[in-house]
Amino acid sequence: MASSVLGVVFAILVMVVPSSATVYTVGDTSGWTMGVDYSTWTSGKTFAVGDSLVFNYGGGHTVDEVSASDYNTCTVGNAITSDSSGATTVALKTAGTHYYICGVVGHCGSGMKLAVTVKAASSSTGSGSGSTSTSTTTTPSSGTTSSTTPSTTSPSGTTTNKPASNMYESASAIISPIGAILFTLVAFFVMVFSL
Repeated sequence: MASSVLGVVFAILVMVVPSSATVYTVGDTSGWTMGVDYSTWTSGKTFAVGDSLVFNYGGGHTVDEVSASDYNTCTVGNAITSDSSGATTVALKTAGTHYYICGVVGHCGSGMKLAVTVKAASSSTGSGSGSTSTSTTTTPSSGTTSSTTPSTTSPSGTTTNKPASNMYESASAIISPIGAILFTLVAFFVMVFSL
């Protein structure tokens, strides 16, 4: 009897845990490059707090999070966050619309721009509303995390440095789905062998 109750509890947990974050590869196999219609790419996708965007791109490109105004006008140099590593993961931490462009002059106008509308996390994921953090850019690499201060040039030609606080963070958004899968497998084996 106790093993049956335990089996039901594990079955419920197995149904809840796998509904965690989704990792989206921007542009799918095309990646982050010119000539891709990112509006079409986002259509039909539902982005939620806790999901991640993975930008894969070659040298000569960046991933800049920008304001709606800078997105609409393809204005470069005012990035909220910026990365040029070639493999950028952005954790979507807040609901609302987030805007990304390539910060290389002319690339945004050639289509390297992405607007993602993020819905609030469902109550079953445990992420509550009221979080004041913004989406951040992370760069998974050989286990090292660095922080840089991007240098930008203002319209007057002067160079300003923007602090890179919270630009890079751990790869926990990627590890989370792996943990859910492992937990599901363990729960399955416990349930099967307890019957």
